[in-house]
Amino acid sequence: MKNQMETTYQIANRFREVILSGTWIANTNFKHQLTDLSWEIATAKVRSLNTIALLAQHIHYYIKGIKNVFEGGSLDIKDKYSFEFPPIQSQKEWESFLTTFWNDAEAFASLIEQMPDEKLNEVFVDEKYGTYQRNIEAMIEHSYYHLGQIVLIKKIVVNDN
Repeated sequence: MKNQMETTYQIANRFREVILSGTWIANTNFKHQLTDLSWEIATAKVRSLNTIALLAQHIHYYIKGIKNVFEGGSLDIKDKYSFEFPPIQSQKEWESFLTTFWNDAEAFASLIEQMPDEKLNEVFVDEKYGTYQRNIEAMIEHSYYHLGQIVLIKKIVVNDN
């Protein structure tokens, strides 16, 4: 017989891998790429690409918004606002953002772990959004997509300086 929360536990760990601690898929993660990064590098503009900071804030925006639903709240995020953030203008602001990002990511993973597996097949907010599992897996895939961008932008910025 399968352990009751085996699937949610595995999915939570997949999420942790991309944001906080893994190297299985991309040989890196957000925390590894962003910790000890200066705010100047994080906010450096490369041609028409988004900055590293903006990509990190974008992923955090979705984590925070979906986490709110997991906690019993409403879905308040909108794609059109997912790149609209005040500019980071100091190392202190950058580090404060990162602390919030890591804390929200761990809370998000913990909430997934606490879900019974049956919840994964339930409708997420509205049928048009699919199931909880689809949204969690999309968050993981979306994070890997932008992690790849961050790695490339970081290489360009560091090599140009």
